[in-house]
Amino acid sequence: MLNPIRWTGGGLTLLDQRRLPAQTVYLKPKNVNQVADAIRTLAVRGAPAIGIAAAYGVVLGLKRLAKSSGARAAAVDQAGPFSEIVETLRSTRPTAVNLFWALERMRRRFLALPPAASLTAAVRALEAEAVEIHREDQASCAAIGRHGAELLPQKATVVTHCNAGILATGGIGTALGVIYQAADLGKTVRVFADETRPLLQGARLTAFELAHHGIDVTLMSDGMSAALFSRTPVDAVIVGADRIARNGDTANKIGTFSLAISARFHNVPFYVAAPVSTFDLSIARGHDIPIEERAEEEITRIGAGRAPRGVRAFNPAFDVTPARLITAIITDLGVIRPVTEQEITRVIGGRR
Repeated sequence: MLNPIRWTGGGLTLLDQRRLPAQTVYLKPKNVNQVADAIRTLAVRGAPAIGIAAAYGVVLGLKRLAKSSGARAAAVDQAGPFSEIVETLRSTRPTAVNLFWALERMRRRFLALPPAASLTAAVRALEAEAVEIHREDQASCAAIGRHGAELLPQKATVVTHCNAGILATGGIGTALGVIYQAADLGKTVRVFADETRPLLQGARLTAFELAHHGIDVTLMSDGMSAALFSRTPVDAVIVGADRIARNGDTANKIGTFSLAISARFHNVPFYVAAPVSTFDLSIARGHDIPIEERAEEEITRIGAGRAPRGVRAFNPAFDVTPARLITAIITDLGVIRPVTEQEITRVIGGRR
């Protein structure tokens, strides 16, 4: 199975997703700055995977701190440097809330250490916390897959957008996890994957991942969904999420909003698959979700060519799909339908 994040022998290994599918290259970051760079440059990507990688990055930073300060130094005396480690990772990407959720868990675990705890003890405690975050995501993905697979007919045609699979999580994926679980149940699933410009995660990652697992996949441009819906019966659209507001508005890879509008026009169910950790109940509505703006060069440079010099580019990494366009949100705790603040509160309760 593809494995984008591995923690073995106290060391971190990341599959460099910038190089896929042409090359399979693994990175072995040794410090927090290298983990932060991997997140910022999309070597590791996908909201759950970003959170997991960041948690392990905290451990690497704390290990380096223990070496420089002395393993027996009291952890409480290193609160300032520890905060700098966390802030280095927090500053990498603004939209995926799993990043901040995981770092907050690591911070709370550090603050809960006994006053006399050494840095060695702190490293052990936070390593255990990071491993648990990783394990929990594996279980969450499996649960999302089970809940979502029940929504698909025995023979299903599904459209997905960007990559919300094994490469984006610590487990079998969210949106693609639904597809894998449906296939395991003996259902026949055909997938149309959007290429998701400008970084082509759908073409480079989703198509690669689904083909790797023997799923029938057809690639299309992310401007072709309306044409597909008008010509081919489609049973569902299933996408992932990077942050979900309290009212159910959902931030996901740019182009998701357009896909949701097209699905609604053609009466195709539109599902969002995400763990509880992706909900941000501190944000009332999608308008308040911070949207990452990426470098103009991602659009102005096209392969070996480029747009005319002086031409500006609009390049948000995400857009927000209003809750009213979402048929249901598939979570690890169950399916939220209808997508309202009241139903979100009922399903996830105080878990987030």
